[in-house]
Amino acid sequence: MLNKDISKLKIDKSDAIQYRRVRRKLFSKITIFVFAIIIGFILYRVVFNPVVEVKVATVSHIYPSQTFTLLNASGYVVAQRKAAVASKITGRLEWLGVEEGNKVKKGQVIAKLEGEDAAAARDQAIANLDNAIFSLDMAKAEMNDATLHYNRQKELLSQGVVPQSELDIAEARYKKAKASAAAAESAINACKAALHFARISLRYTFIRAPFDAVVLTKNADVGDIVAPMGAAATARAAVVTIADMDSLLVEADVSESNLQKVKIGQPCEIQLDALPEDRFRGMVHMIVPTADRSKASVLVKVKFLDKDARILPEMSAKVAFLEKPVAVEEQKPKTALNGNAIMMHNNTRLVFLIKENRVYKTPLNTGAQIGDMTEVLDGVKSGDKVVVNPPKNLRDGMRIKIGEK
Repeated sequence: MLNKDISKLKIDKSDAIQYRRVRRKLFSKITIFVFAIIIGFILYRVVFNPVVEVKVATVSHIYPSQTFTLLNASGYVVAQRKAAVASKITGRLEWLGVEEGNKVKKGQVIAKLEGEDAAAARDQAIANLDNAIFSLDMAKAEMNDATLHYNRQKELLSQGVVPQSELDIAEARYKKAKASAAAAESAINACKAALHFARISLRYTFIRAPFDAVVLTKNADVGDIVAPMGAAATARAAVVTIADMDSLLVEADVSESNLQKVKIGQPCEIQLDALPEDRFRGMVHMIVPTADRSKASVLVKVKFLDKDARILPEMSAKVAFLEKPVAVEEQKPKTALNGNAIMMHNNTRLVFLIKENRVYKTPLNTGAQIGDMTEVLDGVKSGDKVVVNPPKNLRDGMRIKIGEK
């Protein structure tokens, strides 16, 4: 009875086996589905939506003068008249009336040194001159009296009233008075010279602008000791540095091999790195008659034909040497692109405009031909990127990859 009951306790494994079979089938179906999705995605990307490699150009602003530029050179804006204004005497700076950027006029007082000693020397020279004038007056009075006495003694001697010795004494007195008057006149001249020197010394305590200019740097402050050429170890050599803004020229280095393309009076166009959107008319002012052997170049100076307050010394500049002067209509930039980017379709000019790695057909309105570039009136703007020499299989909306240049 017990054995029969134990035999009924066997485990039925048929359900587990069935579960494993169902699970295997489900996993296989999921695997096939995922694989099919991957294959479909690859087919979609490669066959139905391929990535096309293209060459790209950028729509940019160009100047018509670029088409008749003979040569380009780089250099710097340099003031041809520049001065480090210093004192002619040593002294302590008492007052400074300018700072960087101030405009000054020729002769304008821009700084002052302590000048009590110079003023005292001037006053002393004035007093000495006054004293010398009084001495001359006394000497002249004495000479007049001596002259009258001498003439009287000569008259009396001729009448035999006085002896010769009296006349000799009167003559000696006359000559002495005459010499004293001459000495007094010389003393006056010496005092006048001393007074002139004292006034010049006092004038040297005032530092003046030597010409109309703009202050570039301030090199000393109130309380500093300034001296000619920095004679003292702790003294300042220059109070301020100034430059004549009307004397600004661009100094550019031109290679010796290209020097034949440059001549005096040649029209130029100047671009400053600080003002990249502007072009300034220029003209070759001078070709410096010597070469720099280390750079195999010659210095060429180009002057600005149009003044602009934004132009400052030491700015970096690029100079284009032109075949002919720039006309009024050629002074403004134009939007242009590479002509090889333009296609024709149904008498309409098109380009493939690139946006987020896709291309889109965009109609254009074009203008004049500027060298190998074409002017764009409407359709794209400066900074846009377009496809150059678009492949035949390129379509609107396709994804692209930018090829190596």
